[in-house]
Amino acid sequence: MEIKRGDIVLCVIAGDYGKPRPALVIQSDLFNAAHPSVTLLPITSYRIQTPLFRIPLKGNKANGLKQPSQVMVDKITAVRRDRIRQRIGKVSPAMLTKIEESLLRFLGFESR
Repeated sequence: MEIKRGDIVLCVIAGDYGKPRPALVIQSDLFNAAHPSVTLLPITSYRIQTPLFRIPLKGNKANGLKQPSQVMVDKITAVRRDRIRQRIGKVSPAMLTKIEESLLRFLGFESR
């Protein structure tokens, strides 16, 4: 399965008891073909008020989410490719930029 940065996939993340969860692919496309794992940001429908590192997403046909959710920027993780079940959608370029900015801030890489 071909996946790209900005795609939303269903995958099994360690510690989630085998429950498939949506996640956003944030790994550079340069590494997608050759690297054995994929770097992701998990997505949850359990929403909390932490706008700096939980980015809201509305569920829609384009992203494949069925309900309002949040990208968990604070839970960056990598999974083996065989744990990715399917691609369900994609975020818009504007939303991907917003998430990237939040990730840079969370990791301490924001411009000073």
